[in-house]
Amino acid sequence: MVPPLVLDIDGTLTRASGGIDPRVFEALPAWDAPVVLATGKAFPYPVALCHFLQIPERVIAEHGGVVYVDDEVRVTVDADRPRAAAEAFVDRGGDLGWGAADTVNRWRETEVAVSLDADESLLRSAAAEFGVDVVDTGYAYHLVTPGVEKGDGVRSAAETLGYDPADFVAVGDSENDVSTFEAVGESFAVANADDRARAAADHVTEGAHMDGTLEALASLR
Repeated sequence: MVPPLVLDIDGTLTRASGGIDPRVFEALPAWDAPVVLATGKAFPYPVALCHFLQIPERVIAEHGGVVYVDDEVRVTVDADRPRAAAEAFVDRGGDLGWGAADTVNRWRETEVAVSLDADESLLRSAAAEFGVDVVDTGYAYHLVTPGVEKGDGVRSAAETLGYDPADFVAVGDSENDVSTFEAVGESFAVANADDRARAAADHVTEGAHMDGTLEALASLR
């Protein structure tokens, strides 16, 4: 018997150079328990990854803002305040950093992502004005409504699937995975994880990125 999993994507299922590690396409479809992908990315991204992996579409997207399990989509918060903060940031000379098409945010339902090259001080000032949190995932700044966390999405997904959240094992790499680690029964931070994730995890792998994730999965078998 293997436990159900909650897996972050960026930094966890990816290569050091970026992009999905192709070993994911062997490891996850072969896992004999539910797999939930939990990410800060916009809702369509993890759904598409599940589709191409040919595993059930079970996702927590936008840091818990959207939960999709067993054909039920739960949008836990609206994006009015994050979008207002982003507009104020741009009006004051800031740049979201994704170009005119902005495919990073085009399909995002509950938050706004901003490039790490952005003026952080200006961004945090705009966020504070609208009562919005700034979450740094190491890949982007995310303007999120306070109280929205991946861990809440994990609890919701577990309930829908008929599990206790403590039945799950999580693997992640950044501060937005801390609430996930707190919700599950066992957690692994991969070696490239930031300080907050490492401190919150039950284990830190020797391997980084997908090497660390495969190391964690092997230990669970």
